[in-house]
Amino acid sequence: MTLAKFAKRYRVDDPDSFRIKDWDPGDTNNLDIEKKEAKDLLEEGVKRLSELQERLYAQNRWSVLLIFQAMDAAGKDSVIKHVMKGVNPQGCDVHSFKQPSQEELDHDFMWRTSRRLPERGRIGIFNRSYYEEVLVVRVHPGLLEKEKMPAKLVTKEIWQERFKDIRAFERYLARNGTLILKFFLHVSKEEQKRRFLERIDEASKNWKFSMGDVEERKLWAKYMAAYEDMIRHTSRPEAPWHVVPADSKWFTRLVVAAEVVQALDRLGLQYPKVTGAARRELETARRILRKER
Repeated sequence: MTLAKFAKRYRVDDPDSFRIKDWDPGDTNNLDIEKKEAKDLLEEGVKRLSELQERLYAQNRWSVLLIFQAMDAAGKDSVIKHVMKGVNPQGCDVHSFKQPSQEELDHDFMWRTSRRLPERGRIGIFNRSYYEEVLVVRVHPGLLEKEKMPAKLVTKEIWQERFKDIRAFERYLARNGTLILKFFLHVSKEEQKRRFLERIDEASKNWKFSMGDVEERKLWAKYMAAYEDMIRHTSRPEAPWHVVPADSKWFTRLVVAAEVVQALDRLGLQYPKVTGAARRELETARRILRKER
């Protein structure tokens, strides 16, 4: 079995017909593999990702943006930690976007994330992103008031307008050399409950839990409706959504690793070739160094 087996199956290529209930959060693609085999496959992906990231950095032409969205306890932090562990920190930045600051609320809804976009040669990871503005803010419409938008602009069309702005923004990034991959880690309500209880029962995980998590669970149906609408309106070829089953952490990590590796492979990344005067300089340097006593 190879890592490639886990790629493409969970990409949303037909957003118009997307229904979240059709995607099983417990799916493992009918695979029944041992823990060691899953670990070995992930190591294979991490090694390949490290090689590709080195070429990305050296070539300095493309940038990569990975976006992770999910309900609480779906495993975003865990996926980022395990999939990106072999990448040189010099070429990778992780940004987590939580409750916006007052400064951020005084700007447009994409300002705080735009400031953190990856430069050429680097991988940028958004743990939550501008998509919070069509998820959390949509489920809690009172948050719009804190954004201080002119009242006449806050209409019933605001979510469609934001989808349109996001599509245009991502198309613009893609046209300027940013590879965008978006992952919705799809956890079931039952598995989220189990993980919440684990956080309560294990002292080392108590810090991860908040009563607010329980309150948000009461809005599960509204969140699922918001995610479905978001994916329908923003999964496009230049910035596709991947709905990754998240009930089995080993499987989630393999799917994400496979998608990232295959996407980077398609870029045809190469180390820069040194020619002309630069090549002659190298030959001169070689002769000088070899003559040293």
